[in-house]
Amino acid sequence: MVLKVKDFSEIVHGTVFGDPHTVISGVSGIRDAGAGDITFISSPKFLRFAKESRASCIIVNEPVKGIAVTQLKVANPYYAFAKAIELFYPKIPVRPGIRDNAIVSGTAVLGNDVAVFPCAYISDNVSIGSGTVISHGVFIGERTEIGSNCFIYPNVTIREDVRIGDNVIIHPGTVIGSDGFGYVFEKGEHYKIPQVGGVIIENDVEIGANVTIDRATIGTTVVGRGTKIDNLVQIAHNVRIGEKSLLVAQVAVGGSSEIGSFVTLAGQVGIADHTSIESGTIIGAKSGLAGHIPKGIYSGSPAIPHKNWLRSQALYAKLPEMNSRIRELEMRLNKLEKGDGDDDDK
Repeated sequence: MVLKVKDFSEIVHGTVFGDPHTVISGVSGIRDAGAGDITFISSPKFLRFAKESRASCIIVNEPVKGIAVTQLKVANPYYAFAKAIELFYPKIPVRPGIRDNAIVSGTAVLGNDVAVFPCAYISDNVSIGSGTVISHGVFIGERTEIGSNCFIYPNVTIREDVRIGDNVIIHPGTVIGSDGFGYVFEKGEHYKIPQVGGVIIENDVEIGANVTIDRATIGTTVVGRGTKIDNLVQIAHNVRIGEKSLLVAQVAVGGSSEIGSFVTLAGQVGIADHTSIESGTIIGAKSGLAGHIPKGIYSGSPAIPHKNWLRSQALYAKLPEMNSRIRELEMRLNKLEKGDGDDDDK
């Protein structure tokens, strides 16, 4: 594909600084870009790479002085870069139809243009909306409903009584509707509590690889519209997550917790059961938290307001120096108490 910068600027509502007839034929990162490539910078720390870049066009938030490369000013360079990737690397259409070696129950209902790949298994009374793709080795349990234009990647397990909305993407190896971790100790044994609830995944959710979302004990585990879940995340039974939240890799959410909308949980955050997090909250990486968390930014384990955590970290780094100073002061004090200190000590 070949495109002029001025034509791309109309797509992303940008302003061209330089030659609008510059031709772009590829997309690349700022360090690897060569002639014909369009690239971007989203932070001042990458300015030095922009000045060294051999790209034909650089997407910027503000024009960079001192470079001869054509620049495209937009409000959100990262978004414009994503649009460029979409243009130059379009998705390959999937041919609809049920492939050989796929097993589809006679009571399952499939919409128009559904694709079912080999070794997929679709159980009784399943409903799948139009345009959805069920990849190789996917298992879909009884009475599960999947909406339109979803893409279920290979080896995903979706157990019984799960409801998935439209435009949902689920990456390989994920399990939705596994039993919640519930036991009661009785007569020296861990007695399993039946997990008979379901899972609801609302529209426009994307779920990474090897994620586990447990079914509710009773009721439903819910992932709200537009929420994005990274790889290796664990969501326990009866958790409720609001709209457009972000859960980064290796997050673990304990049972019956409630996470609001537009919440960000950075990598390896651990949330105890029955925790509630207000909408708009950001939790820093490797933090641990429990109880009610008001809207704010938190870090640490146990989590505290992020500004306090930064101060604590600064003090922590000084502890060896402070310990040496305290020992020195104790020695001087002991000398004073014994009356054998020198004049400077007195």
